[in-house]
Amino acid sequence: MRPADVADMWWRNATVYCLDVETYQDSNGDGIGDFRGLTSRIEHLASLGITCLWLMPFYASPNRDDGYDVADYYSVDPRLGTLGDFVEMMRTARHHGIRVIADLVVNHTSDQHPWFQESRSSLTSPKRDWYVWRESPPQDAPRAVIFPDQEDSLWRQDEATGQYYLHHFYRHQPDLNISNPEVRDEIARVMGFWMELGLSGFRVDAVPYLLSTADTLAAERETDPHSYMRALRSFMARRSGDAIMLGEVNVPYDDLMRFFGDGGDELDLSFDFPGMQAMYLALARQDAGPLDDALRSRPLPPRDTRWATFVRNHDELTLDQLTDDQRDEVFAAFGPEPDMQVFGRGLRRRLPGMFDGDQDRIRMVYSLLFSLPGTPVLFYGEEIGMGENLDVPGRSSVRTPMQWEPGAGGGFTTADADKLRRQMPAHPYSPDEISVADQRGDPDSLLTYMTMLISKRRDNPHFGFGDVEWLTSAQPSVLAHKAVLDGDSVIAVHHLGDGPVEVTLMPGLEPGTQLRDELVSGAGVAEPIEVAEDGTLTVSLGRYGSCWLRS
Repeated sequence: MRPADVADMWWRNATVYCLDVETYQDSNGDGIGDFRGLTSRIEHLASLGITCLWLMPFYASPNRDDGYDVADYYSVDPRLGTLGDFVEMMRTARHHGIRVIADLVVNHTSDQHPWFQESRSSLTSPKRDWYVWRESPPQDAPRAVIFPDQEDSLWRQDEATGQYYLHHFYRHQPDLNISNPEVRDEIARVMGFWMELGLSGFRVDAVPYLLSTADTLAAERETDPHSYMRALRSFMARRSGDAIMLGEVNVPYDDLMRFFGDGGDELDLSFDFPGMQAMYLALARQDAGPLDDALRSRPLPPRDTRWATFVRNHDELTLDQLTDDQRDEVFAAFGPEPDMQVFGRGLRRRLPGMFDGDQDRIRMVYSLLFSLPGTPVLFYGEEIGMGENLDVPGRSSVRTPMQWEPGAGGGFTTADADKLRRQMPAHPYSPDEISVADQRGDPDSLLTYMTMLISKRRDNPHFGFGDVEWLTSAQPSVLAHKAVLDGDSVIAVHHLGDGPVEVTLMPGLEPGTQLRDELVSGAGVAEPIEVAEDGTLTVSLGRYGSCWLRS
């Protein structure tokens, strides 16, 4: 592999870190995180080994949906700072070798956005066709709503004109009419604006809904919705050849592949929702079978595109692609109480809470994440094992303030607790028990382990660039695969069970090949494992054990 390949396709071996500016670091004591606070913490991301920062929405917003209800695409939410503060953060990230991408939320706007205010003003408004209006909801309109706890329809009547507008999400988030060329041009201008300020791309929110034109009155002029995604990708390439689009596409593999486009001319990366959900079923059963089946059936994305792999994202931990019985298995294992579940389809917990703080199990899962073929994505706080606060309603239970040090404000803020929009988790995941300060420099901490994993992932680009072979194991609890790059191999073995295991594999290596575990270093260096004369490799692992074996 040539060094130029790594630089030109930086996303294939990147480590992405998602955060909400509002909950990361407060610089002025008002209880709200801001860009100046984030800038002061870039050094933490650099020392962790992060190479790409993903910012959740920071645009001007009524903040009824954590910023995903955008009221102005060209400004920073005043609570979070100014455009100048944003640019200073970008400069600091670039200085530390960290690229930045941001959420592109253009399926809908806030109902407070000036575009919608003008659109709803009259039937003849110049921006009427910027949104999707009907005299009455279509008879064949889809009935399924995304947030069944708050919505019972995708259509809402507006008092100003009596017509109904489409909203796939909340009623205060009217859908833009993506069939309208003026809307498309404006979205490109929004992207171009932020790219001029340094962004290396976007995480595209709700891609299937963005490309859905079936409910628009102008749908007849749109014969290929994916042509719009290709146009956006082409626009980005003209502005910046190495900018990316990371797509949120929660559909089965067969449907998901078309969002990469023909030869990769649409999304550069897409989240692997089917694989993530299969992983939780496998973890619940302590049986690697569901994940092994999913990964073996996962299609290869087009050249230079990648899957984005993750353990926990910023949303509910959705299990909507599992069967009802499978979902009940995961609920029973990791969220048996009703307030741990959300929308009847997902969990509102972080991994440490689901695992009752079991460090062996937690570390095995992150070893698995960083060895899977794809680009790993972390959610802020995962590096220290932050927990959820179930007293915070809905999906926001996992979006509590970052825990930097012990104390009431957790180092996030100097404000009184009553000024915090969301309270910190309590025992056993409070800042007094879980914080960056307590884990930094501790060789046995989760933060040290995660930093090591990120470094080892970078040192073993096989997982980002190599060809992958899934190895057969007689032990149901073991998942094993080999990644080969330029004739060199790394074998990753992960044990999902809670007792010791010995597994024999056929790695396809020459007899006598000596393999060392990349995850063991320093005084704890283990004896090498040798491929036997018959070509087999025998590996012994403790409870929830893992290893990356390389010659």
